[in-house]
Amino acid sequence: MGVREGFEELYGAAPEGVWAAPGRVNLIGEYTDFNEGFVMPLALPHTAVAAVSRRDDGVLRLHSADIEGPVVELHVDGLEPLTNTSWAAYPAGVVWALRAAGHAVAGADVHLASTVPTGAGLSSSAALEVVTALALNDLYELGLTRPELARIAQRAENDFVGVPCGIMDQTASACCTDGHALHLDCRDLTIRQVPFDLAAQGLSLLVVDTRVKHALGDGAYAERREGCEEGARVLGVSHLRDVAYEGLDAALARLSDERVRRYVRHVVSDDHRVERVIGLLDAGDVRGIGPVLTEGHASLRDDLRISCDELDLVVATANSAGALGSRMTGGGFGGSAIVLVEAADVDTVTKAVTEAFAAAGFTAPRVFPAVPSEGARRVS
Repeated sequence: MGVREGFEELYGAAPEGVWAAPGRVNLIGEYTDFNEGFVMPLALPHTAVAAVSRRDDGVLRLHSADIEGPVVELHVDGLEPLTNTSWAAYPAGVVWALRAAGHAVAGADVHLASTVPTGAGLSSSAALEVVTALALNDLYELGLTRPELARIAQRAENDFVGVPCGIMDQTASACCTDGHALHLDCRDLTIRQVPFDLAAQGLSLLVVDTRVKHALGDGAYAERREGCEEGARVLGVSHLRDVAYEGLDAALARLSDERVRRYVRHVVSDDHRVERVIGLLDAGDVRGIGPVLTEGHASLRDDLRISCDELDLVVATANSAGALGSRMTGGGFGGSAIVLVEAADVDTVTKAVTEAFAAAGFTAPRVFPAVPSEGARRVS
């Protein structure tokens, strides 16, 4: 059953419209966004889809086709941050953030379904937030731009749900375009669509979902964010974005805390890796980004220490089986890795990774191509 039919069955009337917003995979630039650095995500074909109608009585009704349970009924005047720990906190947080920003959202009926894998580091939560924000923006004629919707969605996750994420995931979901990666400057939020047509180059970017669940709310993400902020304080800059790569060794020598030193080294070098990838893509050398991806994984594993055995196994096995480069992507502690391969080698690399997981006694991974796709849009 589609979301439109599900909505009618739940609420007894047709929705006013249907919207979709994608998950994302990040090509390069990890934990750089809240340091006002650079990131380079692309939207996936996998989306959260929402059928939505307005209400004028202050009632917010939420339902997910993917999660067992009844309709969640809330009152917009009673939405309080950090009080809801269920999936409903994400769309409810968007309503709260819109109202907190002065937009007169008087209620809604919402029915959601998503094909974005949860817990895989592919921003299933951002997709829920952005699809809700876009639907309400259209229905209530709020006139918000895509970057503004991303900001609303980020505020929902930061302040209502309580996860201190940066702006990348929501911006990718709201602003990506088909056939491109999104170069986002997280300081001034300028974006550039970078052509990334892998098929035309005879290449494929695989996502390997390890099926190891991660939870960014468990404190590990916040701890690393605090460590980065401590590094910036000691170095006398507002954000680590302001530490030049050429001056990294000198900066590291001023940091006495070994943990903070590792975090700073990762962030500054990963910002530099984003710039290197941009340069390679602009020069038409898509294959050249492979070693940069692998280098990024080593930094995430050794300096940021957010990898895990399954992610490390994907990278080592894929590269040994002929991949051009690989790295974990997303928040870490599980989730997914990306693998850049020649199109002709997809089956060989997939087989090698799957067999390696079986030999290690791990749950079989889910492997699928990351096709650079369209961002959030109205479907009907």
